[in-house]
Amino acid sequence: MKKLENVKPRVYKFGAKTADGNSKMKNLLGGKGANLAEMSALGIPVPPGFTITTEVCTEYNALGEKAVIELIKQEVEQSVLNLESLLGSGFGDKDNPLLVSVRSGARVSMPGMMDTVLNLGINDEVVQGLAKKTNNEQFAWDSYRRFIQMYGGVVLGMKPETKEDIDPFEEIMDTLKAERGITLDTDFTVQDLKDLVQDFKVAVKTQTGHDFPTNPWDQLWGAIIAVFNSWNTDRAVYYRNMNGFPAEWGTAVNVQAMVYGNMGNNSGTGVCFTRDSGTGENVFNGEYLINAQGEDVVAGTRTPQQITKLGSVRWAELAKVDEEERAKNYPSLEELMPSVFKELNTYQEILEKHYRDMQDLEFTIQDGKLWILQTRSGKRTGAAMVKIAIDLVKEGIITEKEALLSVEPNKLQELLHPIFDPKAIRNAKVIAHGLPASPGAASGQIVFFADEASKYNNSILVRIETSPEDLEGMNLAKGILTARGGMTSHAAVVARGMGKCCVSGAGALRIDYKKRKLIVDNKEYHEGDWISLNGSTGDIYEGEVATMEAKLSGEFAELMTLVDKYAVMKVRANADNPADAKTARDFGAQGIGLTRTEHMFFEADRIKAMREMILSDTEEGRKKALEKLLPMQRTDFEEVLEVMEGLSVTIRLLDPPFHEFVPHQLVTQKALAKQMGISLDDVKNKVADLEEFNPMLGHRGCRLGNTYPEITEMQTRAIIEAALNLKAKGVICKPEIMIPLIGTVKEFDMQNDIIRTTANKIFEERKDSIAYSVGTMIEIPRATLVADLIAEKADFFSFGTNDLTQMTFGYSRDDAGKFLPIYIEKGILEHDPFEILDQEGVGQLVKIGTERGRSVKPNLEVGICGEHGGEPSSVEFCYKTGMNYVSCSPYRVPIARLVSAQASIKDTL
Repeated sequence: MKKLENVKPRVYKFGAKTADGNSKMKNLLGGKGANLAEMSALGIPVPPGFTITTEVCTEYNALGEKAVIELIKQEVEQSVLNLESLLGSGFGDKDNPLLVSVRSGARVSMPGMMDTVLNLGINDEVVQGLAKKTNNEQFAWDSYRRFIQMYGGVVLGMKPETKEDIDPFEEIMDTLKAERGITLDTDFTVQDLKDLVQDFKVAVKTQTGHDFPTNPWDQLWGAIIAVFNSWNTDRAVYYRNMNGFPAEWGTAVNVQAMVYGNMGNNSGTGVCFTRDSGTGENVFNGEYLINAQGEDVVAGTRTPQQITKLGSVRWAELAKVDEEERAKNYPSLEELMPSVFKELNTYQEILEKHYRDMQDLEFTIQDGKLWILQTRSGKRTGAAMVKIAIDLVKEGIITEKEALLSVEPNKLQELLHPIFDPKAIRNAKVIAHGLPASPGAASGQIVFFADEASKYNNSILVRIETSPEDLEGMNLAKGILTARGGMTSHAAVVARGMGKCCVSGAGALRIDYKKRKLIVDNKEYHEGDWISLNGSTGDIYEGEVATMEAKLSGEFAELMTLVDKYAVMKVRANADNPADAKTARDFGAQGIGLTRTEHMFFEADRIKAMREMILSDTEEGRKKALEKLLPMQRTDFEEVLEVMEGLSVTIRLLDPPFHEFVPHQLVTQKALAKQMGISLDDVKNKVADLEEFNPMLGHRGCRLGNTYPEITEMQTRAIIEAALNLKAKGVICKPEIMIPLIGTVKEFDMQNDIIRTTANKIFEERKDSIAYSVGTMIEIPRATLVADLIAEKADFFSFGTNDLTQMTFGYSRDDAGKFLPIYIEKGILEHDPFEILDQEGVGQLVKIGTERGRSVKPNLEVGICGEHGGEPSSVEFCYKTGMNYVSCSPYRVPIARLVSAQASIKDTL
């Protein structure tokens, strides 16, 4: 291939206190490569090497192996020569060998997702030279067997395909250990290691049909290509999708001179954190192993030791090891190698101050000399994230604005919901996966029917899908599991509103209601069996797993105080009852953006009156039934309005189609027929009449109120009378009446006339009045286009982006789970549009509706009440659109508040 002229480098060198790149080049060099370059320039002892850019990975995916090797061959060869010059050794030199490591390095941390190869460049001749050069035959042959094992797995594909499969190299080692009566890799003799090398080579030839590559350059190109390939492994793709990282980012490749932690008892390797990643405590901590290489620390085959004496003592207390045994057998690095520890401690302080964030470091000690292999911003729990951000402000390291921008919004969920006990979850068996529909942890006994949720003290409601009829059971259950449905399915939306753990769309589940059993991978789980759900990850576990309540630290309150200082756009909550309203207010909600009145009708005494109203053939019959519902609704509204005293409460009039309220099971149909004094056939016929081909586009929303005005009259009376009753008690309330699903101005006008006529009638009856407003939910595309006409009459707009997304895309949000994952996998869609607002399409309709509405009413109040109101990127979009508020489920309020502040801060940068 012809060499391209005047193109920017594809390979960047680092080491010997100089570097071609820096930490600001993460998109090009990956996080690892950028930080290696930065540390080199800081004078930190980093083994020299070079980085092949992320753009080359993209070129590889487009052009293929041969073309990409040709593109970078000259730069890679020059970089290897530079390494040889710096270290005075030769790549492939049998007398003075240079070995390298080959590691991945995406622009964001993806721990454990991609591949690494160590000790590359060794072969039968080089191993002899390495043994002679280091005067350590044990080390040389141990490095050789490690290389074959890693290269075989990473490059040649000799990895177990499932958890049940045995790693061929581990099987060979286990056999030899059994023969020799030893347990640790460090117990192998030199002869054992030589035998392992030969046996490993035989295994490679047997499984791949080819000899193990002995040419160092062949090894290097194989490893580089393998790292590029690791960007698209199943686990890496899953991790990318889970975190929303685009496939086009690619990974860099870092080739670095080897330093050896396995040269004997004066060598070692470890990982450390500048602060506690679990709690955020400002305590240097970490683990190390003597006579080991980096992968050994995380592999779990040997128990690592603590870096600091304090950490070692704490570990001993947990492990029930007395102090004498600890000091003898498990000394800290601080005690065992005090000078090395002192140097490491100095570097961790330098790096944290330089990066102004908690750092995660990897290091190697080679024959008493310390090398830093990597630094990166450390992964941390939600609690640690908040504490570190606040502490760094107090320490004068970062500003308040920087602290707020450093907090990852979705990780706040960890502070708000129950979590699994970390000790218990380690041994839990995952039986299936679904969508993480509502965060938290739940453990309970299986029930298959909502009306049986109270059968056990702790129950998990398992359904193919849920419906509004299941509401009471959903509320009683500890967690909800469905086989169908996406992130905005009924189960998901209701669960989030309740703060209830939910896993939805677990397609591997087969549910047999008649036999009351759940089948997963041919294993049956029956009613009463224990299962556990992780609503934050979508994992479903067999059996009971202990949970614990998450604790809100004092720093969390401090963070929210900072949020209020900088946020401009307000955050309300979606809440249908006083308990949810109180939760929302406790989390700092500045009002309620959506109260769904239909959720109030499903309790046993109310559903009967609701069904009586629906099945009545006359206006008189409907009004009679509505009179029974009026005092119940009025009480509901009083309770919610009182909890939210002084704040706006938006109450949506009845929205779902009638068929959701009528009984579909024979036993409940018989009971209703008896209650109403009509025949069972009459009930069946009425239920059949209410069925619609596409109920989400049918007789619902304002169409119900305009067809049956008495429904709107009853609900308006309940709202206004509730507000007047509270006024009489001295409670200030601000009701906002929201008309759902309008598509034409006349639809709004008709409902508005009913509401205002009814309100004025009540004012005359009570000789008193209250301030209220009437607005609409914009959720039909046509409404966004005629928003200027609607705004002439409406007091406020609230965008219902769940339905707006459904109607704009033409996707049923309850059925889209069948194809959306495939669409995302194939790149047809970047995200699930029901989870993350589609800014290109649906978002433009929101913008149009907002702009046209305010063109005739500049001070028009505009908000959003769909589930997007709690999703970070969607909240930021709402800020940019100029909305007054977003509204979300109570447990997402702190997240939305934080994003509102972050958006305001970004706007000033």
